[in-house]
Amino acid sequence: MAKAPDAAALEALAHEAFARIPEPFARHLEGIRVLVEEFADDETLAAVGLNDPWELSGVYQGYAMDKESVWSSGHMPPVIRLFRQPLLAEWCETGVALGDLVTHVVVHEVGHHFGLTDEQMHALEAGA
Repeated sequence: MAKAPDAAALEALAHEAFARIPEPFARHLEGIRVLVEEFADDETLAAVGLNDPWELSGVYQGYAMDKESVWSSGHMPPVIRLFRQPLLAEWCETGVALGDLVTHVVVHEVGHHFGLTDEQMHALEAGA
């Protein structure tokens, strides 16, 4: 039986996803960090209104571009946190290629960087 991909492998897939994001969007992604953790912590789950850590595969933490201004300072750099165990579970349950799944989550979290809500992203996906 093959070993499950580790955090470094998921981070590499996330960076590959970033590399495929086209201009003009790509130029606005500089400085976004990617962290891979096993699960979301209780504080993160509460912030997004979830109780079950298996339900969250990624989250964007930072100020959306539409909230930034030249007067903003002292903020931590934006970060996309990916949660390894939920991603691996979804990968096994759905059969979707792991790279495609990570790309989907990264693009979704990048949408938050640009100020889109979950509802707006779902509407865009439905219309595509």
